[in-house]
Amino acid sequence: MATLLYRLGRASLRHRKLVIALWLAVLAAVIATMSLFGGIGKLNDDFSIPGSESQQALDTMGREFPGTAGTSAQLVFTAPDGQKVTEPRYASAIDQTLSSAATAPQVVKVTEPARAGTVSADQRIAVAQVSYAAVKDDLHSGSLDALDAAAAPARTAGLDVDLGGAALGGGGAQPGAQDLIGVGVAVIVLALTFGSLLAAGMTLLTALVGVVAGVAGVLALTGAADISSTALTLALMIGLAVGIDYALFILSRYRSQLAQGDDPEHAAGLAAGTAGGAVVFAGLTVIIAMAGLSVVGIPFLTVMGLSAALAVFAAVAVALTLLPATLGITGRRLGPRPGSRAARREQAVASGSAGHRAVNAGEKWVRLATAKPWLTVLAVLAALTAVAWPAKDLTLALPDNGSAPTHTSQRSAYDTIDQAFGPGFNGPLIVLADTSATTDPEQAAGTIAKDLKKLDGVAAVAPPALNDARTYAIVQVVPDSAPDAKATQDLVTTIRDQEASIAKETGATIRVTGKTAVSIDVSAQLSSALVPFGAVVVGLSLLLLLAVFRSIIVPVKAALGFLLSIAATFGATVTVFQNGHLQGLIGVDGTTPVASFLPVVVMAVLFGLAMDYEVFLVSRIHETYHHTRSPLQAIHTGARHSARVVTAAALIMISVFAAFVHSESMILKQIAFALALGVLIDAFIVRMTLVPAILALTRHAAWWLPRWLGKRLPDLDIEGNRLTHSQPPGSAPAPAENYR
Repeated sequence: MATLLYRLGRASLRHRKLVIALWLAVLAAVIATMSLFGGIGKLNDDFSIPGSESQQALDTMGREFPGTAGTSAQLVFTAPDGQKVTEPRYASAIDQTLSSAATAPQVVKVTEPARAGTVSADQRIAVAQVSYAAVKDDLHSGSLDALDAAAAPARTAGLDVDLGGAALGGGGAQPGAQDLIGVGVAVIVLALTFGSLLAAGMTLLTALVGVVAGVAGVLALTGAADISSTALTLALMIGLAVGIDYALFILSRYRSQLAQGDDPEHAAGLAAGTAGGAVVFAGLTVIIAMAGLSVVGIPFLTVMGLSAALAVFAAVAVALTLLPATLGITGRRLGPRPGSRAARREQAVASGSAGHRAVNAGEKWVRLATAKPWLTVLAVLAALTAVAWPAKDLTLALPDNGSAPTHTSQRSAYDTIDQAFGPGFNGPLIVLADTSATTDPEQAAGTIAKDLKKLDGVAAVAPPALNDARTYAIVQVVPDSAPDAKATQDLVTTIRDQEASIAKETGATIRVTGKTAVSIDVSAQLSSALVPFGAVVVGLSLLLLLAVFRSIIVPVKAALGFLLSIAATFGATVTVFQNGHLQGLIGVDGTTPVASFLPVVVMAVLFGLAMDYEVFLVSRIHETYHHTRSPLQAIHTGARHSARVVTAAALIMISVFAAFVHSESMILKQIAFALALGVLIDAFIVRMTLVPAILALTRHAAWWLPRWLGKRLPDLDIEGNRLTHSQPPGSAPAPAENYR
């Protein structure tokens, strides 16, 4: 592979005009396809599981009760202190508002507060239900604005009016200004790493080409597949982060070769054959991990993973072809200026001129971690275990309006309903009864409603409503608990357990549905898939690293380190979002459960990134060990060559993800927080601290592989040992005896 990539790098630089022209053509084609068949306007934020009980019942409702399967909104009227919404002037204003709301675009039904039984006991708050024929993602851009405008008479009369309900609940968020924050930080990190604005700009430019190609490709598919705004933003975050990182790794090796007097063409080929090999492996692990989300069996999660995988593929392709081509345009100008600080640093790193002393901060840190490796291992394990401990209380749910920012209308409506009617009114359950086999459908539906009202955890049950054919009935059940509470989940299970007894008593069959039940079903399926998916990811890491490093200890250590990173990330996420600690730092108002699909998404992304850092760091250590057979020297020399670049890459990843932490989408906020913290933990605590300590403890055993297994494994040579079998002038390592 190293030889193939070496030839690809040299060919891309030699035929740079053709390569650049081809990439411009690819961008033009993808953007044109996006404009013709896709676009941001076709994004779909429907998080559901086709085939689940709740979704099947929801589909049946759409056929048997036209209009009920669409989304809904709420008009929440609040009278001033000491006054009542039933007073004539307020009642008249509410009637005018509801009359206007009934004629608003796409509205099929408006249910008055008195008829719905949603006037508070003190008569200060009233809630009207507004039903739409379309699901949320099919609402026209002006439909909710028209509904808000219809509330003008009530507001003029002195009532506070808030819009709430599922129609205003946002799961995802589209890219915005936060992207520029991450890019800005990346520029600063790159400039400090290279000591050159030209090198920083080159890295960023090629990375942005990959991002545009990947994101435009995702948007081009919106005409053929349901792609959520969260999937798009995830693809943007990952594509931008890995695009910069991959270009950084290759360009760093290229500059090192130039600093040693190499010519640009050979330097580009060598950078592609060595660092490029690590990029291919790292990118492949991310792609496989993200595509592996499809094994969970949930369509929106599959699309999310494939969208991110497409963005990563574009980043790898750009790094291996377009980057070498642009290097041909700049020539030697990207090399450190003779006598500059960057040139002196490159020469010191390449030659190891400091002997057995550290020549940069990364090596100093690794030397400190390996000075007393047992102490380092124990300290890291204790710290990460403490951070991971809260993960045992992880609660999964799809965030609703209760987790929206406090300044939004939907959050105000949610809180008002919670205080006036109880938490269950924000997430009622819908029980769909099939009464086609009963002798008296109306009596059967009434009996079902009475039986449900007797269950523990039920606050209220609305009178049943039958369809025109009297073959189905809808019974609305209001829980005592909030939509995302464990008690509500238990109530859904209890109702489903009553199916046999209800069928025996009435002859009717029941299914539980509604937004709350759909969320519970999604969370349940994702929770059950978490352990199998984790096993697949960890098993994959063992196999890949076994083939790459031809070692038993290195893959096992990498897999255990990944599990530590994941556990600590989940523990910290629970601490902040569920337990409410340090929320002010990330703009969260109140506690909220963790998004249902966060664990599998974060596991997939962090797996790929963890393997990135593992490969970039350990491949340099392995390369040095291959030449010197001195374990400790290999660790220190590997850190000397790779720690600075790995640190810069991790900081860029963290900054890109952290830029999205202040998004108003709770789903995106949680994913961004978990990814930023996960990269911080994995890169600096696990890979830069724990990994060198374990390698120092195991020494030669770290690179042992049974002979029979070695004969059966492919020799991938991602370090490019065949290309660098002879040391370039001035690069001889320090004597091995200094490290024994």
